[in-house]
Amino acid sequence: MEVDMEGEAEHQKEVSSNNVMCQLSDPEGATLGPAMYLPQSAGPKELTQIVNQLLHNEERFPYAFYVSDQELLEDLSSYLTRKKVSVEKVLTIVYQPQAVFRIRPVSRCSATIAGHTEAVLSVAFSPDGQQLASGSGDTTVRLWDLSTQTPLFTCKGHKNWVLCIAWSPDGKYLVSGSKSGELQCWDPKTGLPSGNQLIGHKKWITGISWEPVHLNSPCRRFVSASKDGDARIWDATSRRCLIVLTGHTLAVTCVKWGGDGVIYTGSQDCTIKVWETTQGKLIRELKGHGHWVNSLALSTEYVLRTGAFDHTGKQFSSPEEMKKVALERYNKMRGTAPERLVSGSDDFTMFLWEPSVSKHPKARMTGHQQLVNHVYFSPDGKWIASASFDKSVKLWNGATGNFVAAFRGHVGPVYQISWSADSRLLLSGSKDSTLKVWDIRTQKLKQDLPGHADEVFAVDWSPDGEKVASGGRDRVLKLWMG
Repeated sequence: MEVDMEGEAEHQKEVSSNNVMCQLSDPEGATLGPAMYLPQSAGPKELTQIVNQLLHNEERFPYAFYVSDQELLEDLSSYLTRKKVSVEKVLTIVYQPQAVFRIRPVSRCSATIAGHTEAVLSVAFSPDGQQLASGSGDTTVRLWDLSTQTPLFTCKGHKNWVLCIAWSPDGKYLVSGSKSGELQCWDPKTGLPSGNQLIGHKKWITGISWEPVHLNSPCRRFVSASKDGDARIWDATSRRCLIVLTGHTLAVTCVKWGGDGVIYTGSQDCTIKVWETTQGKLIRELKGHGHWVNSLALSTEYVLRTGAFDHTGKQFSSPEEMKKVALERYNKMRGTAPERLVSGSDDFTMFLWEPSVSKHPKARMTGHQQLVNHVYFSPDGKWIASASFDKSVKLWNGATGNFVAAFRGHVGPVYQISWSADSRLLLSGSKDSTLKVWDIRTQKLKQDLPGHADEVFAVDWSPDGEKVASGGRDRVLKLWMG
């Protein structure tokens, strides 16, 4: 009997010396089956096979694997040796579905388009990636022909700087907001205003966000935020204000219409308010920041922005079909986890929230040395990127808020960031007149894109991944390609 016991102990020793006890889990922390011994020779290829088997996937999906927020690119043995990790402990391996398509990194300027006579303050691609709009200090909105890379329409009507623009997720409307506080809907097919200006705000417009197409198709309602302290819900078809959301005591700086149908507003009064949209009632208040809230981002933002459109370029025959496809895409992206919200502030910090679950933050994210100007979730929701006046861009885990990496290279404040559709690359535009592309996998600079003659205020990566647009103080719009 004793001999047997010894033999068993020896056997266990042998097993654990060549194997490692692993626990597979999704990004939200839900485990995939019990912990199991895996051979140390197993790498991403073998792990992909195991995950596909355990999830009973009929076709083989690609996955990436992470240990402590670092991507596993080698076999377990090499990783354990390199990191000096003990095999005594259970190793948690997070699996993450990968985008089936790959985006080519942008590497060159394909066009420099003049036209605006003052600084370009905002640029935005349409949800299908086929059209591009820009707003400028010259009071115009411009629409650009991406195939010929020339100006298509100049939309006139504003009397002051055009501060923000937003496409409806079905691509039928473009809305712009100005420094005078008025809003204008445009028809992107003609460049003409669809009706009169929308008047109501008393100070300049700070943000515009559309109701998601999976909740309402065709798109009609959008919300605007203003320095006057209010947010307003408008109907683009009847061109009237439906609801005024009042309650903030200072300027509203940012607004997002979430996938669950609620609206989030961030303000200089240091709070974030959550509103329902049938009567405009305040649902909850998110408190924690010690200074102005500058930027909000949702974990579902990419799929809300693109609605039914994906990288295949499929067209839709009806608003109903669009709504159905958009809902499928939204549900798939969101999974079982609640929609997450991240806020960036003048207090140098960020908070990660799950507003439908709790009014308390899930994580407080610290490390920036200056105000946080822009925050943005990656399209797959796995990462959060933040841009700061401290000249750095930082990368965080989108589920936990844990710090992952700092990207340094800009020599001026970073104004805006944008993700590639496959979540593998991150773009930043800075006061230093350059754009930079960062590789999430290597956590290094992938491409330096000089070319602007002055500060870069606005950047956007087209949802189909083909192009990048940038604009700034030098009044030109630049298009960049792979």
